Amino acid sequence: MSDVPGIEPHFDYDIAIVGAGPVGLALAGWLARRSATSRLSIALIDARTPEAASNDPRSLALSHGSRVMLQPLGFPGDATPIRRIHVSQRGHFGRTLIEHDEHELPELGYVVRYGSLVGTLADAVRATKVDWLTDTSALAPLQDNDGVTLPLQSASGERTIRAKVLVNAEGGLYQKGDPSDERRARDYGQTAIVGTVSVSDPRANVAWERFTKEGPIALLPCGGPRHADYSLVWCCSPDEAARRVQLDDDAFLAELGAAFGTRMGRFTKIASRAAFPLGLTALDVLVDRRTVAIGNAAQTLHPVAGQGLNLGLRDALALTDALSADGPRPLALARFAQRRALDRRLTIGATDTLARIFTVDFPPLAAMRGLALTALEFLPPVKTALARQMMFGQRR
Repeated sequence: MSDVPGIEPHFDYDIAIVGAGPVGLALAGWLARRSATSRLSIALIDARTPEAASNDPRSLALSHGSRVMLQPLGFPGDATPIRRIHVSQRGHFGRTLIEHDEHELPELGYVVRYGSLVGTLADAVRATKVDWLTDTSALAPLQDNDGVTLPLQSASGERTIRAKVLVNAEGGLYQKGDPSDERRARDYGQTAIVGTVSVSDPRANVAWERFTKEGPIALLPCGGPRHADYSLVWCCSPDEAARRVQLDDDAFLAELGAAFGTRMGRFTKIASRAAFPLGLTALDVLVDRRTVAIGNAAQTLHPVAGQGLNLGLRDALALTDALSADGPRPLALARFAQRRALDRRLTIGATDTLARIFTVDFPPLAAMRGLALTALEFLPPVKTALARQMMFGQRR
């Protein structure tokens, strides 16, 4: 920052984005497409190389609304459409179906490989003037009234850059944090086992959300021979998850079949098993002067209903709108935070409620849950409102 009156402070960039996952890449791509008129200079900083990210095999659930938002940047050609979502609870009555034609949509959502999505968005960013600093770690930033000083570390050494706005889009998995930090936090006492499973009686383009007393089991179609492959998210206690990850394939598949049921026949194959802890963290305040958090840096959610990435992409698009309209100024960040408040509150609240209420093994409550699921079939306006919140969120 310049101490000489009348001399403008020097900036290397208008906007520095830390994190080149799907949310950070989308933000960089959207901003760059609008920079022909706004003339924003943008840096994208990530500790990984694009090649490392593009080889990530994890599966992601994207809503139709996210597909529409991402379309200008491109969309993976290997995405698997979801045309029906089947929601039920194991061992109790009650279920609801969400069909794409009920909402006059070609698809409800899509299942994409993380690496495929990152590769597509990376290609879009490479075609712009974004300065992409790969294999570079961002250290603790220092703010002042005019901007942010950000130290960087890479194989070539250390340096600092100055930006008018710093965006933290660098997220990760849920971790238990310091109880004194400024985030809402909840440890669900669950661990998610993920992998790719095959079934003997597949249902093409159908996603399953099956609630059990241990936690939800989600199966998302991800193509493969005869469309028999599904991305698995199996939520259970940490001790059970640790035990199940160590089981041989036959024993694991037998336990999964007992937990899920026989709606798709037998589970015949499991690949790429891994496990990670589940919890909620959500910043109460997204903006601190000239820094702003989006995506997993702003909130990490339980995977039930697959809302985490979709919420993060809506963060990124709203921030793009604000910065393009008002420039890299605190006013833009304040308007962004105001616009995102309702959508974040509704989506985080709904996800948190689902994650907790369906794991209470109390017969009267199970009966009430069954009635609620069944009632949705007879209350189309309520069902439509819930489905559209999951697909499009609240955008203002």
